[in-house]
Amino acid sequence: MQVLRIAGVWLSCLVACGAWAAPVSASATQGSTPESADTAPLFRVFLKDGSSLISYGELARVDDRVVFSMPTSASLDAPQLQLINIASDRVDWERTIDYADAIRSRRYLATRAAADYAALSNDIAQALNEVGETTDPARRLAIVERARKALADWPGAHYDYKRDEIQQTLNTLDEAITSLRAASGSSTFDLTLVATGAPPPRRERTLLPPPSPRESIEQTLRAASLTTSPAERVSLLTVALNALEADANNLPTDWATKTRTEVRTQIAREAEIDRRYQALSARMLRLATARARMADVRGVQRVIGRIRANDRLLGSQRPDTVASMEAAVEAQLEDARRLRLERDRWSLRAPELRAYRLAVAGALDRLQRVTPLLESIKALTGSGPDALGRILRVTAQLKTSLGTVQVPEELREAHAFLTGAVQLAESAATVRREAALTGNMARAWDASSAAAGALMLTGRARDGIALALRPPQLDR
Repeated sequence: MQVLRIAGVWLSCLVACGAWAAPVSASATQGSTPESADTAPLFRVFLKDGSSLISYGELARVDDRVVFSMPTSASLDAPQLQLINIASDRVDWERTIDYADAIRSRRYLATRAAADYAALSNDIAQALNEVGETTDPARRLAIVERARKALADWPGAHYDYKRDEIQQTLNTLDEAITSLRAASGSSTFDLTLVATGAPPPRRERTLLPPPSPRESIEQTLRAASLTTSPAERVSLLTVALNALEADANNLPTDWATKTRTEVRTQIAREAEIDRRYQALSARMLRLATARARMADVRGVQRVIGRIRANDRLLGSQRPDTVASMEAAVEAQLEDARRLRLERDRWSLRAPELRAYRLAVAGALDRLQRVTPLLESIKALTGSGPDALGRILRVTAQLKTSLGTVQVPEELREAHAFLTGAVQLAESAATVRREAALTGNMARAWDASSAAAGALMLTGRARDGIALALRPPQLDR
């Protein structure tokens, strides 16, 4: 008898809960509009000033920013979407979250609620069968308690669908569970089975309809005023201007005319601001570069101050551009500091460098005087005994004198070129004499190559010494 009574209770559950209720239409929700299951829902991002922006689908919150796709056209069949990125502290999060919950609830009622409730009812029926098939009172009690818990948890996880009906069923089940406990001899009492009482009062949440053409333009302009990116702002203003032209027949004439003028003025203003900041950037970078090339560290530092002062005069409209300018000038400042250090070092080393130049000046002068003789060997135009003897005498003297010169570290390469030039000049004269004595044309070409090498290395030695004696310069 007890089993049959419990079965009756479960049957009453099925009837009370409306297991075979018809699916709920989305249009039954106050203020809502029909929406297909495969259409992205229109969420709302409410702002603290009371206005709102439409989010086509869910929004994303990343650190202190809110990112979402906003339709910029009134038509939602193939909406034009614009990615919006605004500061999260501009958002009324309580209203935004509450509205999103209402949207999800409506969508759930329109698509899955009836099917999920039918699945719950099937679970109840299955539990009913299990209760009828077992003779163990303790097992019956366990089945009923488990089913009762699942039923109590279900509305909270399903947007309160059928909460009132399920609450009535829970009250009936609690009576049955009490009887089953007595029949099984159980003396324990599970507080989780206490009736949950009346559900909390529901707030009436009116879902807003899709925007009209005018509202769509107004929210595009509102988003433009919120973005911190000039490029995004101009893009949104341009979208709004295009919408004003495209939807002209659906807009109030006076409002459209006034708004079109305002938008064009804003776009022109943004373009003028960009022009001024570009001119400022070019001017400041030229100045910083010039001062860095002079190793004027304080001068470059003053450029940063001038950037900030000019930015304030322009209304601090382009923080990203200013940050980029300052970063570029900071790079020039680092170059200036490095160059200043190199020049300080050069100043300390200059006496030793000048001493080296004085020590090798005679050698360079002697090489210069035999340059025409080396040119003759190189060109194979003829070199007599006097010319060859002169080259050999000069190179012999230079090999001795250069071996006693103190070479600074900075001039080791140039000194190597100089000594190499002397050796090649000597080789050129020696091989040319051999070629003349033997009539060997191949050896004459060897002498020509040696003379060419001597001339080249002499030039490189001169250039290296001159470079070392010049104050350091920036590479770029």
